Amino acid sequence: MPVATEQLVERIWERDPTVWTGSGEEKWLGWLDEPRRMRERIGDLRRFADEVGSPGVIDTFVLLGMGGSSLAPIVLKRSFGERSLHVLDTTHPAMIRHSVEMLDLDRTLFIASSKSGTTLETRSHLDFFWERNGGRGEFFAAVTDPGSELESLARERGFLEVFAGEPTIGGRYSALSPFGMVPAALLGIDLERLFERTAEMVEACRFAEGNPGLELGKQLGEGWRAGRDKVCIDESDGGFGLWAEQLIAESTGKNGKGLVPAPGESPDGPDRQRGEVRLEDPYELGQEFFRWEFAVAVAGSYLEINPFDQPDVQAAKDKTNEVLAGGDVELEPESSPEELFAQANEGDYVAIQAFIDPSKESMLEPLIERARSDTGCVVSHGLGPRYLHSTGQLHKGGPNTGLFLQVVDDQGKEVPIPGKPFGFARLIRAQAAGDFESLKERGRRVARIRLEDL
Repeated sequence: MPVATEQLVERIWERDPTVWTGSGEEKWLGWLDEPRRMRERIGDLRRFADEVGSPGVIDTFVLLGMGGSSLAPIVLKRSFGERSLHVLDTTHPAMIRHSVEMLDLDRTLFIASSKSGTTLETRSHLDFFWERNGGRGEFFAAVTDPGSELESLARERGFLEVFAGEPTIGGRYSALSPFGMVPAALLGIDLERLFERTAEMVEACRFAEGNPGLELGKQLGEGWRAGRDKVCIDESDGGFGLWAEQLIAESTGKNGKGLVPAPGESPDGPDRQRGEVRLEDPYELGQEFFRWEFAVAVAGSYLEINPFDQPDVQAAKDKTNEVLAGGDVELEPESSPEELFAQANEGDYVAIQAFIDPSKESMLEPLIERARSDTGCVVSHGLGPRYLHSTGQLHKGGPNTGLFLQVVDDQGKEVPIPGKPFGFARLIRAQAAGDFESLKERGRRVARIRLEDL
C-alpha cells in the first residue's frame, strides 16, 4: 500500500526507498539537493558563458542531446524567447542538411549532452559536426556524467569545457542540473534569480502542510486510482508540457500501469485530470521543474512503482540495432487510421508517432483533429526519435490502452555518419521500424502511414 501522506514527505527526504518499491530508489534522489549544488556552480557557468559568448567570436550554440538532455533546454529557450541556442534532437537527414546550410562553423559552439555518454543519436551528431568542423576542439563542449565515454573523448579531443553531471540523477530529473543549466547560462538567463525562486519551492516541498509538490502528486495519484489516468497538461508559451510529458510517462509508465501525459488536451472527461502549470513569469521555471519532479515522485508511491527506472526503453534501442545489423528497411504503410481508430475503447488514448522532418510537424494537425473526433480519446503526438527517449517507456511498459499511429516521410538523400556503416536516413528508418516491431511484440494496436498520403 502507498505510504500515509503524513509520512510521505519526511520519508522522501530521508531517502527511504520503501516509499516506492524498495528496489534501489535511494540511489536516484540526487535531484532533491541539486538546486543547492548548482547554485554553488553559478559563478563557473557565468564565466564560461561570458568567455565563449564574446562578441565576434561565438554567437550561436547548438545543443546535441536527446530526451532528458534536450527537453528542458528547449523549454528554457522557448520561455525566454532566445534565438542563439538551437537544439538538435532528431536524426532526420533533412534537419541535418538544414543545420549544415544554416550554421557558420567558425561562430558556433556545439555542446554534446549525454548522461551515459553513449547515446547513439548524440554521438552520431557529434561525429558528423566534428568532421565538418575540421576537428577543432575549441568549438566543442560536453555535458556528461563522470567517467563516461563522452568525457574521455572530450578530453582526448581537447574540448573547450567538460561539465560533470550528477550520477545520482536520472535524465528526466536533470533539468536543474548542468544538463539544463549549462544551456540556460548560454541563453543569458540570470541563474541567481532563477535559483532564488527555485529555493523557495524546494523549502516548501519539505513540509507536510502547504507543500505544492505533495499536493500535485496526491492529485495525480488519487486521480489515477479513480481512473483519471490522462494528465491534460496546461499549454504554456514555453511548451512546459513537452518536458513534463517525459517526466510523467517515463517515470510512471511501467508494470502495466501509468499516467498518460496529454499536453494541451481538454481535461474534461471521466478518464482525465488537469495538470496545472504555474508560470506567471519565465523565472518561475526552476521552481515549476522542481514542483513537478516532487509530484511525480509522490505519484509513484500511489502507483507502487519505481519512478526512477525505465526498464522498457532499451527495447526500442535493441530493435534499432537489430534492424541496422540486418540491412536497410523500407517503411511500408500498414493498416490505416480508419482501422486503427475503429478499435478505440473508452479510456484509450491515441499516440501519433511522427518520424518526419520536424519542419513539417504542423502538417500533423488535421490528423490530430481527426483522431480526436473519430475516437473521443485524448491524443498525444511526438516526433521520432525524440519520443523514444520521452514517452516510449509508457507506450511499451504502461497499460495496453494506446492506439499507435506511426507517420513516416521521404527522408531524401542520405547523409553519411563518419565511422558508421549507415547514415542518418537509414538510422531514422531503423528507429521507426524498431519501435514499430517492439510495440507489436507487446500486443499494442499499431498502424503506419506516409505523411505524403495524408
